[in-house]
Amino acid sequence: MDILRNVEAPHLKPEVPVFAPGDTVRVAVRVVEGDKVRSQIFQGVVVSRAGAGARETFTVRKISDGVAVERIFPLHSPNVAGIELVRKGKVRRARLTYLRGRKGRSARIRERTAEAPHGGAESVAPEEPRAEAELPPAPPPQAAGPETAPAGAAEKPKKKKKSRAKGE
Repeated sequence: MDILRNVEAPHLKPEVPVFAPGDTVRVAVRVVEGDKVRSQIFQGVVVSRAGAGARETFTVRKISDGVAVERIFPLHSPNVAGIELVRKGKVRRARLTYLRGRKGRSARIRERTAEAPHGGAESVAPEEPRAEAELPPAPPPQAAGPETAPAGAAEKPKKKKKSRAKGE
């Protein structure tokens, strides 16, 4: 297996961004038209990643004029000019094939905000206790009496609710 990795190594792209299913990416594809070469952008949600090494591929899904388009790109292909990460998506699946049956708001993916380096849930460091000098002084206690209560704050008796029976 090491022989295969040694053969593939020169064909791998040196800088590939880190992205996972659920992320929105912008893929620049090299298109040849006659003798002209241009770059075409394909932006969508990564549905899955498959393979390893030089054979690794990823599937991107986008909605174009109300029609869903899925395209499979070889990750290390020379025809893929570049991959740009637009936003990180928060999903719990490796393959997002369930998006095929959804439209509109139900096909949306929430954005992943801060995350731990291992890719799990956000870890919060415990807050350090503050010194006593930094705490603001506590307000003086007030005596509870009629002069401290605001006007009209006297308790009113609660009204009893009438029960309604059918047929009355």
